[in-house]
Amino acid sequence: MRWPDGVTCPYCAGKALSYLSTVRKWKCMNKTCHKQFSAKVGTVMEDSPIGLDKWLAAMWMIANDKNGISSYEIHRALDITQKSAWFLLHRIRLAMQNGTLEKMKGQVEADETYIGGLARNMHRSERGRKVKGTGGKGKVAVMGLLERDGKVRAKVIRDATSLILHAEVRGNVEPGAELFTDAWQGYSGLHQQFIHQVINHAEKYVDGQIHTNGIENFWSLLKRGIKGTYVSVEPFHLFRYLDEQTFRFNERKGKDADRFIKTVRQIAGKRLTFDELTGKKTCH
Repeated sequence: MRWPDGVTCPYCAGKALSYLSTVRKWKCMNKTCHKQFSAKVGTVMEDSPIGLDKWLAAMWMIANDKNGISSYEIHRALDITQKSAWFLLHRIRLAMQNGTLEKMKGQVEADETYIGGLARNMHRSERGRKVKGTGGKGKVAVMGLLERDGKVRAKVIRDATSLILHAEVRGNVEPGAELFTDAWQGYSGLHQQFIHQVINHAEKYVDGQIHTNGIENFWSLLKRGIKGTYVSVEPFHLFRYLDEQTFRFNERKGKDADRFIKTVRQIAGKRLTFDELTGKKTCH
């Protein structure tokens, strides 16, 4: 899957290779290279002592479990440490990341939500540290866009002000598209570039084609996974869980094998070290 046209050296792209069966690696025969490499080099699996059998099993599990799978489940199922399972899952989430510059068109739903623990479930010290007010205070704002009968995009945002919401809509939706939102004032003014239709949830949730039920269904799946499977997600890592849920949602019409194969196809050219993951080193 990685080299459909034949194995090439990840260091110099050379095709003159020798396979070393004793160590199960290839050696580049290019005079300026001569490096050895395995199938893991140049992928999210690079430098991992965990075998491909466990990596591929973990990819199958996270790609096909609707509510996600925790590091403790991977730890028990694959007989690796919980810390290794946590690191492994975050690297697979990076592989699931699939950004595109193509703008959404047709009918698009836009909505925002807040991710964070319920104040009543927090210890008093945590509640005092995290919750500084009501509503979304102490939680992380997330913006979502759903192209009806198409794909969803979700992104962590600083706050749900009109400045940020307008920028996200304009950056991801084609001008002239039908845009459906709720009555939050942050979306007012978008009628100048889009056919903007609003549903006021204080009155009703559906008025013909005017609703945001699609994106709210995505929020429901996301929060079910976070609360039921991951229990607690640090704001620093939230975007990685968004990548995971977005991938599964966008590939929901495919078969289990299709989601697995697409995940495997996207592992190359991506790298995440433990220091980058834990914030000890800046990601490039």
